Amino acid sequence: MPAQKITIEQFLGLSTQHPVLDVRSPGEYLHAHIPDACSLPLFSDEERKVVGTSYKQQSRQTAIKIGLDFFGVKMKKLVEEVEQLTAEKWLMKEKQNLKTNNQQSNNTVLVHCWRGGMRSAGVAWLLDLYGFKVYTLAGGYKAYRKWVRDQFEKPCQLTVLGGYTGSAKTGVLQQLKQAGSPIIDLEALAHHKGSAFGALGEPEQPSQEMFENLLSQELNYLKNSLTQYAFIEDESQRIGLLKIPDPFWETMRHSPICFLDIPFEERLLYLTAEYGKHEKEKLVNAIIRIKKRLGGLETKTALSFLVDDNYKECFRILLKYYDKWYSKGLYNRDNLDGLLIKISCNTIDVKSNAEKVLDEMKKLLLRG
Repeated sequence: MPAQKITIEQFLGLSTQHPVLDVRSPGEYLHAHIPDACSLPLFSDEERKVVGTSYKQQSRQTAIKIGLDFFGVKMKKLVEEVEQLTAEKWLMKEKQNLKTNNQQSNNTVLVHCWRGGMRSAGVAWLLDLYGFKVYTLAGGYKAYRKWVRDQFEKPCQLTVLGGYTGSAKTGVLQQLKQAGSPIIDLEALAHHKGSAFGALGEPEQPSQEMFENLLSQELNYLKNSLTQYAFIEDESQRIGLLKIPDPFWETMRHSPICFLDIPFEERLLYLTAEYGKHEKEKLVNAIIRIKKRLGGLETKTALSFLVDDNYKECFRILLKYYDKWYSKGLYNRDNLDGLLIKISCNTIDVKSNAEKVLDEMKKLLLRG
């Protein structure tokens, strides 16, 4: 049976069970892709450029002939790569006790290119000829990107975990997850902790497009979960170089906030231990990046403390700065009185503080 074109919703539904093969060029895949998709490029970046130029400057037929020259020598290798991928998927299912007796089910692959055109059609034809059950994505990756943007427009129930810098909100968020509560960890998706120091110890940030793809996947999980709500850490709209999409940002800004109210000195000790382990040069560079907003005198004083290895007093200056900016962002929200739930926490104990958050949420549910 020839490859069957399916909608993005059908495609994503099947993607939980079968390998997704992205046949775009390596550069396209590297920039952004469907999460968990495997790169199976029909053309290299240079080959794609040659075919595209031929299509524009000569004709469709000429471009196809050039493409066939590139495609022909790769056919065997492409089939063998897909055999390996499906075998790995089969073994993974077996380990997770998801093995099925339907052999065809374990010989099924999902294929897409940019627009759902010639590249996916060519690979689908080859794999179908070899004996795979093949589905292709109608509209290709472009249709997927439309689906991604649509997810941010849909309503969702969030509880924002707030607190001044140094409140260990990420740790509390992970404790909530361990307790069985759904979470969306924006900082993990963005590879950044959200301040001038947020890139320290983190891998390179994904592209804006890839960040959106990852976030939309989390929202789709949430939509399909039994609870359909999630805890999410309070963030500025920008996380490093990335931006939280406007519609989702508005949802966050109008969601209830569980604010961890932790004493300044406790947060200072935590922050000093957390960031004091990083290279001094990187800390210096991070401080210089906020010099304009921190102020010349405060910047000079903070750097002086850092040079003298007085990390605590250096971070005291920085923490006061971040408290001011966080407070400004917090109280700029609309209808804050109806959204803010302050939770008094004497120390930074992520397990205990997570339990307090859950207790407050139970009280809120009982009242509401």
